[in-house]
Amino acid sequence: MFEIVQGDNGRVVFSGRLDAAQCAKAQAFLDAAADPREFDFAGLEYISSAGLGVLLRAHKKVMASGGKLRLVNVNNHIFDIFRYSGFDQLFEVERLA
Repeated sequence: MFEIVQGDNGRVVFSGRLDAAQCAKAQAFLDAAADPREFDFAGLEYISSAGLGVLLRAHKKVMASGGKLRLVNVNNHIFDIFRYSGFDQLFEVERLA
């Protein structure tokens, strides 16, 4: 199961598995989201390469408006995926404590 909700102050909260089957839902949500600045991944269990593509598109959208996208509460498994793919160089990443 995958859920994505808008929190306060530009925070978007992800939970479940962001895989190819859920990318259209995530992309539509992020396209409509009001000024996303921080993605909270505390509940995110898995992200596929298609999910990374959703993040990249969101990053480009935020950068085009002069903003910066922060990824917070990233678990070790997802952080490893970011590191292997170079996403840890694109985003400010805060690991889950």
